[in-house]
Amino acid sequence: MGKVTYKRMKGSQNMRQRLLLATLKSTPILIEDIHDDDTLPGLRPHEISLLRLFEKVTDDCLIEINETGTKLKYKPGIIVGGSNLVHDCGVSRSIGYFLEPLIFLGLFARKPLNIILNGITNDSKDPSVDTFRSTTFPILKHFGVPSEGLKLEIESRGVSPHGGGEVHLTVPTVQHLTATMWTDEGMVKRIRGEAFTTRVSVQLGNEMIYAARGIFNRLLPDVYIASDYRKRSVAGNSSGYGISLVAETTSGCCISADTTVSFPRGEEADDIEGEDKKELIPAADVGEQIASVLLEEIEKGGVVDSTHQVWFVISSLCALSKRCFKGSCGKALTLWNRNTETNQRFSRCSICD
Repeated sequence: MGKVTYKRMKGSQNMRQRLLLATLKSTPILIEDIHDDDTLPGLRPHEISLLRLFEKVTDDCLIEINETGTKLKYKPGIIVGGSNLVHDCGVSRSIGYFLEPLIFLGLFARKPLNIILNGITNDSKDPSVDTFRSTTFPILKHFGVPSEGLKLEIESRGVSPHGGGEVHLTVPTVQHLTATMWTDEGMVKRIRGEAFTTRVSVQLGNEMIYAARGIFNRLLPDVYIASDYRKRSVAGNSSGYGISLVAETTSGCCISADTTVSFPRGEEADDIEGEDKKELIPAADVGEQIASVLLEEIEKGGVVDSTHQVWFVISSLCALSKRCFKGSCGKALTLWNRNTETNQRFSRCSICD
């Protein structure tokens, strides 16, 4: 066999997108200076877990990490998918962190993907599993992904710090994504959502729903927020509550926002002192705040929200090989703006060439 040529990159930014696009294009990559300036340099636990997940759904994948964890060689394998797979996502990042690349890998696998993911289902850092069901899946339908066979079932919820959640993901295979002309944002016709609690009073969930409805009902009548109150074995290992909202428009767009409040229990809370001990946000305030966040997302415009802009770019790139594409994105947060531009440059110059 000939010598393998690696695309050289630096830094830890956009790790998921780099690995995903490299796998889809079968391009070996070499990433150096990973978290090199941090107090603890090298790959983080969730990044290592992500690499193990890539190993499970591909065949003949080669991963080499140096002793300090600051240098990674990744040679993609063939995406095979498969059934009866299980992966522990850990508790440093939520399951949503892993779902983004995993769903794309499943779509282009040789066999349909059926996998169980364990870990944190809802947190304030990554999109929740509820957002994937209510918003991400409908977005994929615009690119020709069939709704049959695309499922995400929440068997048990788990919030930080100890997780304990479990979801079952099923992804069908497609030959390619379909290019689309998607610029019409439409008008918001209804609001849907789901509030949940784990190991706390169900009244907290009711307060979130009541507060959020109080804002939305001033603007439109069609508002429905379901409740999912978990106890015992299906409530994970930590206490918390949260809410996920989605605005559906007349042109089929879905704009989402979600948040989660979680906290340690018992003596763990007593061990936290000073600035690290945060006061819990009242449930009613959580409902009002997330409703305001959703309205801000709608005001930014575009056919997707800021959380899904990277999804939008990657889906578009996967469809561009077949025909032209046109879409509309609204204003993005500074971080997402930078990441989106980076993904476009990376995909065009480093992978697609």
